[in-house]
Amino acid sequence: QVQLVESGGGLVQAGGSLRLSCAASKFIFSINAMGWYRQAPGKQRELVARITSGGSTNYTDSVRGRFTISRGVARNTVYLQMNSLKPEDTAVYYCNADLPGILPDYWGQGTQVTVSS
Repeated sequence: QVQLVESGGGLVQAGGSLRLSCAASKFIFSINAMGWYRQAPGKQRELVARITSGGSTNYTDSVRGRFTISRGVARNTVYLQMNSLKPEDTAVYYCNADLPGILPDYWGQGTQVTVSS
């Protein structure tokens, strides 16, 4: 069973930076894209950023220009550099691997990001 292992969350003051990392525990043969989602208390999980196997990226409007998603040298790794953090970025951040066809996605266990004002 493949697991996505996240790290890098924590507590930071507004305006600060954090870098999230995600790595698959085993090789995943085919991935459409990897991404980061977040879920704040009382809210639905939302897409933050996504990078396809071809390198195309997309971001939710609220983080564009502040967050950068990238892939690692090792396959099946992805990073999220978060700059100019705001209190509204506080959430549990989840790593996602979007698999082709009808295969279910892989999800990480989540890492807490808390931004204090």
